[in-house]
Amino acid sequence: MSGTLRNANLRTGRSFDLGKMNLQQLWTAYLTYPTILLYIALAIGSFTLLARHFPGIGPTLLAAGAVVAVYPLAWYAIHRFILHGRFLYRMKWTAGLWKRIHFDHHQDPHLLDVLFGSPLNTIPTIAIITIPIGYLIGHLGGAAAAFGTGLAITCIYEFFHCIQHLNYKPRMRWIQKMKQRHVLHHFHDEDGNYGITSFVVDRIFGSYYVDARARPRSPSVFNLGYDLAEANRYPWVMERTGMPPRDRPAGAPPHRDAA
Repeated sequence: MSGTLRNANLRTGRSFDLGKMNLQQLWTAYLTYPTILLYIALAIGSFTLLARHFPGIGPTLLAAGAVVAVYPLAWYAIHRFILHGRFLYRMKWTAGLWKRIHFDHHQDPHLLDVLFGSPLNTIPTIAIITIPIGYLIGHLGGAAAAFGTGLAITCIYEFFHCIQHLNYKPRMRWIQKMKQRHVLHHFHDEDGNYGITSFVVDRIFGSYYVDARARPRSPSVFNLGYDLAEANRYPWVMERTGMPPRDRPAGAPPHRDAA
């Protein structure tokens, strides 16, 4: 990988620590990361299929627009009710999945490889959300347009998610606010601000809050409710981590809340 990332201090095992990286280093890591490259390759393949089975400009735009409209709601539902639900870690056969796709991220939010979801999970999810919508609108070409749009949105989402954990203060005010709201989700109260690039759905369902004064700090903000008592009852996640769940990320100050 580029010399931009050869600083040993940036690495935490196989991953990179976004809390120690600058914007240039993020761009380098992002544009060479296998998961992102896979999304881009699949998006190119989808748009190639769209060109071969073009349903017309109207159905194509409608399929893409429908995905843009549905995606924030779908992500909100997945994030709030599945990733922050407690049923996955209570079943042995899904405990490892929950650990990989969200628990590890809240335990240490700055690790790059944990921040990116596993393609084995994300790609089928994107397909399930987008392809039926596109197919109903424009058959095979519409499905290709919808899936490609979902992949493109995911790439944008993942980049801004990285920005929110990066050692970097955005210049644009709207990105600053976006980052502040997400930092609150990770370091103050996880039961809110589930959006990443948009908090419209949070506003609709009453889970949006603007600063740490809006609500008390959650005791489960880093372990998502999987504390030592839960780990003793449902040990499968703890068995995989090899240690008890932390009540805050390694190296994080006790009060790292956003303004």
